[in-house]
Amino acid sequence: MSAVSWEDVIYQYDGSFDGFLCCVHDSYIYKEFPIAFEGDEESCVLSLYSVRTVLTQTEHARRVYRSIVKHSPQAAELLRRAFLTCMPEKEEHLYAFVRKLFREGPAFLRNQADEVYAPVVKALRHMSGELEKLRGFVRFSDYSGVLGAEIEPKNRVLPLLRRHFCNRYANESFFIYDRTHREMLLYTKGRSRLACVDSLQLELPGEEEVYYRTLWKRFFETVAIRERENPRCQNAFMPKRYRGTMTEFLPADNRGGDGPPPSSMPPVMPPAAPCGGAPDGARGAAPPAAAAHPAAGAAGAPPRYRPPAGGTSPAPPRPARSPRRRPFRSDSGSTGFQSP
Repeated sequence: MSAVSWEDVIYQYDGSFDGFLCCVHDSYIYKEFPIAFEGDEESCVLSLYSVRTVLTQTEHARRVYRSIVKHSPQAAELLRRAFLTCMPEKEEHLYAFVRKLFREGPAFLRNQADEVYAPVVKALRHMSGELEKLRGFVRFSDYSGVLGAEIEPKNRVLPLLRRHFCNRYANESFFIYDRTHREMLLYTKGRSRLACVDSLQLELPGEEEVYYRTLWKRFFETVAIRERENPRCQNAFMPKRYRGTMTEFLPADNRGGDGPPPSSMPPVMPPAAPCGGAPDGARGAAPPAAAAHPAAGAAGAPPRYRPPAGGTSPAPPRPARSPRRRPFRSDSGSTGFQSP
């Protein structure tokens, strides 16, 4: 008896992970081989193959996922994370991954060069690198007491960033908006959720927020060493595609100018004097008025010591040092220190 040939079809589903599992379920039930997956009706192109819409049913999705976990819990976790990647033809690769798991078992997971497993590994590595960078590149702003940030990732990373930021800002209320996938992470009072947002219009930052952005941008520009500037190295560790949402690379005031700081805010501190140029207790603070040091330069730093004209004089006295403490040995044999 000859084997029944599977019919080539195009599956159309809602784009969710449960919807993809329902596609796997229908494929085995109706003996169909999906050669392409479409997320919505508008993206479906004219084709000679028949197009079938797969409805998302939670029971069918759970049944398939339980079967995957039974074959390999590792494969189930890989499948869930790989569905969040931006891998080209993602559903086709993941469908081939599931079919090979059901047909051969999880042995192929030990070979990362496998033709079915290799694209999944590559996509997961790309997403892991982007995830690690976004943990440090997210920049929050204050919007009426709520912290807000925007990101533009290639992969759908908000579900994976959820735990990190909810633990880090457990006492805050914040949101992170994904411009690429139009998704938002909301957190307040120990509760978080993901929501789909078609568009987001943020209010203009207040005067205090603009001032803090100016401070951060000034710090970023001041801490850099001009003589060691290396754009190629900077682009490697901080790719340009992340800079569109980072405060240090955006205009300091998006309202059209740098106004004076609010009266309630502390003034910007001037750069500290070089080592040895400021008296004890004054390092990092503004120096006294220029009249207190008549020989001070334009920067206001105290003058260096100069011998009087017409002869030499001994150097200024050094501060007295505390006497050295000699070690001693007690009767018990322990070693201590005593003053002379």
